[in-house]
Amino acid sequence: MRFFIELSYNGTPFYGWQVQPQQITVQGVMENAMGHLLQHSTSITGCGRTDTGVHARQFFAHFESEKDLSPDQLHQLTYKLNSFLPKEIVIHRIFAVPETLHARFSAQRRTYKYYISTQKDAFRFHYAHRIYPFLNVDKMNEAARLLIQTEDFTSFSKLHTQVNNNICHVDEAFWQMEDGLLVFTISADRFLRNMVRSIVGTLIEVGEGKIGVPDFQNIINQRNRCAAGMSMPAHALFLHHVAYDFSSIQNAKK
Repeated sequence: MRFFIELSYNGTPFYGWQVQPQQITVQGVMENAMGHLLQHSTSITGCGRTDTGVHARQFFAHFESEKDLSPDQLHQLTYKLNSFLPKEIVIHRIFAVPETLHARFSAQRRTYKYYISTQKDAFRFHYAHRIYPFLNVDKMNEAARLLIQTEDFTSFSKLHTQVNNNICHVDEAFWQMEDGLLVFTISADRFLRNMVRSIVGTLIEVGEGKIGVPDFQNIINQRNRCAAGMSMPAHALFLHHVAYDFSSIQNAKK
């Protein structure tokens, strides 16, 4: 049977989600804990591959088990995992899904948020990047709207990655103030490695007046990572939401 895990994690102590040799990763810690509790080797597939230091407010993963776990047993497994895992990882729920539902490939939409602090704050510096110059948010939003009209995001992708193409479909990208922080929100069907952080870095250059909105469009058109701005620090980036069509589960219960 296939089961989905909904979780959150603070990415600070981890080298990203994906298992890496001799590194502590979220996936590695999860698989060790799950294998111990289920008493068999357990492979866990995530909805994406967050980079080192990136956080997830909502993250989904799936695993297979020969055991037909009841809702009560899944509730107990959730409780035991939360007791076993480090404080930076929280399991919200575990639930059965059809075998056709895949944590990565069935995800229809992902939303990221990047947090900017425009003033010194003694309590938020761990999760928001401090920007000192004045930023023209209107210009940044004007440039961000160009992303919705873009398909090829090569200019904002890390070089030499193992992907077939750099095509993404962004359906929202905007800046707004949230609880005293300047927040960039972007949603798409998929994201490339370092894509959000390089987009934010380039939009910051627009806000600082270093480049104009036409320059931002030209950077997109060049399809050259070297043309775009710097990749912003990981500590201020959060995977905020992942959307699936869970109607197949609901229909199966009727």
